[in-house]
Amino acid sequence: MVTFDDFMKLDIRVGTIINAYNFEKAKKPAYQLEIDFGKEIGIKKSSAQITDLYMADELIGKQILAVVNFPPRQIANFMSEVLVLGTYSKNGVVLITPDKKADNGDKLG
Repeated sequence: MVTFDDFMKLDIRVGTIINAYNFEKAKKPAYQLEIDFGKEIGIKKSSAQITDLYMADELIGKQILAVVNFPPRQIANFMSEVLVLGTYSKNGVVLITPDKKADNGDKLG
């Protein structure tokens, strides 16, 4: 079990995907994403295994939620800076998205 204080250590923010590319060197099918988190955080990169339900071109402009305060993680030749959040469904990962337009950098609270 984690405490509420543990949960509050996570910095979960809204970002807008501005670029999505096939991640050719990943062991499992994935995209390399560039995500705009607004002025305070800026543009960050992430590797996301979301190819089952999403095409790269349909991700552009999509708002997502991501953990922005994990340390960067090397995946093949790519440095993933944030963890994009999603749920595991029987058909693949479903992204967690705001149900209304939010500002990039808005914090989950």
